[in-house]
Amino acid sequence: MKIFTQIIALSLLVSYSAVAQQEKGITGLNNWLNNWTEFKANKVEYAEANQILAGNISANTKLSKRNIYQLQGNVYVTNNAVLTIEPGTVIIGDFDSKGTLIITKGASLIADGLETDPIVFTSNRGLRKAGDWGGIIMLGDAPINKYGGVSSLSYDLNPAFTSFGGTNPSHNGGILRFVRIEFAGAKTTNSAEKFNSLLLGGVGNKTILENIMISFSGGDSFEVHGGEVNLNQLVSFKSSNSDFKFNYGAQCNINNSLAVRSPFLSSKFGSRCLDVASYTKKEEVDFTKKQTLVIATNLTLVNSSENINADIESGLIKEAIYVAENSSLQCKRTVVSGFNPAVIFDNKIEVNDENLKKLKFEAMYFNNCKGNLFTEDNINNEDLESWYGQSAFYNVYSKGNNSETFIDFSNDRRPDFRLQLSKITAAK
Repeated sequence: MKIFTQIIALSLLVSYSAVAQQEKGITGLNNWLNNWTEFKANKVEYAEANQILAGNISANTKLSKRNIYQLQGNVYVTNNAVLTIEPGTVIIGDFDSKGTLIITKGASLIADGLETDPIVFTSNRGLRKAGDWGGIIMLGDAPINKYGGVSSLSYDLNPAFTSFGGTNPSHNGGILRFVRIEFAGAKTTNSAEKFNSLLLGGVGNKTILENIMISFSGGDSFEVHGGEVNLNQLVSFKSSNSDFKFNYGAQCNINNSLAVRSPFLSSKFGSRCLDVASYTKKEEVDFTKKQTLVIATNLTLVNSSENINADIESGLIKEAIYVAENSSLQCKRTVVSGFNPAVIFDNKIEVNDENLKKLKFEAMYFNNCKGNLFTEDNINNEDLESWYGQSAFYNVYSKGNNSETFIDFSNDRRPDFRLQLSKITAAK
């Protein structure tokens, strides 16, 4: 009986440890990165394309796993058509023509891969690099905060096909699940801007967006312009620009997601894990509409630097999170590891009760950052540290290196970025 009791107690302890281990940062009793992700994207060889995708897709179309497709130039899915992509299909973005897939308003994309058979978008170059091709753009009729409720994209695209925004928060653009997007984010021809690997404009809450990995993006990995979206189990790996960027009144829940930054990949346009704003130009905004609100839960934002202090001193590492004026961020149970500092607020944001209610940081794990929360261009952060340091917020501060902070950070094939239980209990 005593042995039986001990076995039960041990089982409960193991179960408790597994659950407690997932309290902050990305969660899961198992490592959900296994099977479908690829952290050595440049080492994977694909056969040459045997089918070309070009021009407009104006009727329902299905891409089959048995073929490899080359995305040539700007490919528009129009006329309310549905583009369906089978699990395991490979689509190669053309370097010379900056291949880009645009799902126009009313059309939809069903890219529903499997954990064991993901859909892959990658580059056609022999030596693949960030910014080799355009990316994927999905446009819908969910609300945005610009005057008139609609907008359009430039990016060297046909303006007749790039409008987005409307009054339908339940817009359904389809499914992106178990999808990898690699080496996208090319520079545009006529301006300094870049494509984003995945841009969502006016996309609504009926769209399924989960288990998407973006690697080596030349532009932002994930960018959300307005709309109302739920994002789950996303990965941004070593992007040159920002990992998750929100603007134009986006209403977003992002959960259980990961951003891994490199100190050697950055952009003059900003290279943050989380960038939250309500507009680029204030005069374009209708303030009677909802401004950007991001609820971020169980994220892991980590810098892959092998020498954080040296890279900070060299100016290679900046902030992880940036929040602009007139926007809101609720960040909960999130790990921020190895940044300078962890969070910066726009200098137009006054530190007062009204603004602090819109900027919540609760049950956070701030690790190995040179400072935690600051207002831009202000080295005195006593008010912010005092406010967010209150015991009611349950924020934790630590100074551990990545190898001891995460379960298996150094595994370049199958890393495990879940936080180690010992780090939660030992940190003060």
